[in-house]
Amino acid sequence: MGEFTLDLNEDQKQVRDWLHGFAADVMRPAAAEWDEREETPWPIIQEAAKLGIYSLDFYAQQFFDPTGLGIPMAMEELFWGDAGIALSIVGTGLAAVGVLANGTEEQIGTWVPQMYGDANDVKVAAFCSSEPDAGSDVASMRTRAVYDEAKDEWVLNGTKTWATNGGIANVHVVVAVVDAELGSKGHASFIVPPNTPGLSQGQKFQKHGIRASHTAEVVLEDVRIPGSCLLGGKDKLDERLARAREKAKSGGERVKNAAMATFEASRPAVGAMAVGTARAAYEVALDYAKTRVQFGRPIIENQGVAFQLADMATQIDAARLLVWRASWMATAGKPFTAAEGSMSKLYASEVAKKVTAQAIQILGGNGYTREYAVERMHRDAAIYTIFEGTSEIQRMVISRALAK
Repeated sequence: MGEFTLDLNEDQKQVRDWLHGFAADVMRPAAAEWDEREETPWPIIQEAAKLGIYSLDFYAQQFFDPTGLGIPMAMEELFWGDAGIALSIVGTGLAAVGVLANGTEEQIGTWVPQMYGDANDVKVAAFCSSEPDAGSDVASMRTRAVYDEAKDEWVLNGTKTWATNGGIANVHVVVAVVDAELGSKGHASFIVPPNTPGLSQGQKFQKHGIRASHTAEVVLEDVRIPGSCLLGGKDKLDERLARAREKAKSGGERVKNAAMATFEASRPAVGAMAVGTARAAYEVALDYAKTRVQFGRPIIENQGVAFQLADMATQIDAARLLVWRASWMATAGKPFTAAEGSMSKLYASEVAKKVTAQAIQILGGNGYTREYAVERMHRDAAIYTIFEGTSEIQRMVISRALAK
């Protein structure tokens, strides 16, 4: 277990600078084009794969960084480059985390590599949890998984929505109901292998922001998958369901939900994404304020502008500190007794929305045009308070932790 520190070591600094160079030289010049096209930037994902950025090995190295700072550092730099392209590069990671959080060693070794492919044939993966009538309210999930004991197969039926890479993914990780009476405790996660009959892409969404990232519905119609595709295995599922039934009778402690296990692990990383976007907008505004002359002097010499920039810098640093603390705690095995993971995601998300809006204000009319990137950054920032748990859900999680 690494000690908590605010100093990056030399290896971390090298990785940070390497990612920053890729974000500055490859992602930023292409950001406006792919935002307008609203398509997955396959050439950039492939370039990232060639460099080793889009790969299982790279994310494993960051994930197992003993300080816990590898993933948030990487997320911040990539999302500093461009949120839409970055999400196309890292979106597979949520599905991978779903397998890492719930799968066996054999399942991890079998399926996670197939999520990425290789530099010559890149693949993506999708994590499918939300539904048209079950977003924040996971207990209302309707997608069903029924076990066919005679064939040792699971049969999945339902519709998922808001799935990053949904329908275009090589591997889909699907959360489904196996025991409706247990509510959210009766859910399990499943691997749907490539080219499985019955899985199709539904509506592709045209979004306000992160438009270079593919978001769509996933339709499951009598999708049959081998029993081995149940993450964690059936014995573990049966034990968990039995405990949940006993706890339901006795009103005892909560049993971990499959989707929530994934979100708990990823919330600080989402916070880091928000920090990257906020930092990018702040830097544009700072440079602009230093060079934009009005009434005979740079506008940064006006307190109305300077104080905004001071607040922006302070809030970004505070958000990063919350993210780093939560990331270190998760790696160190320290429980989030005060919902520190949700705190980091909540605060960083709100800061991203606020800072990008302030950046537009500082740039004035220029900030409202697509000629300047802050307009796109502000559109992108809106998603952080929505996906992987809205700000309202984060506040609910935090308040419940405080009430214990």
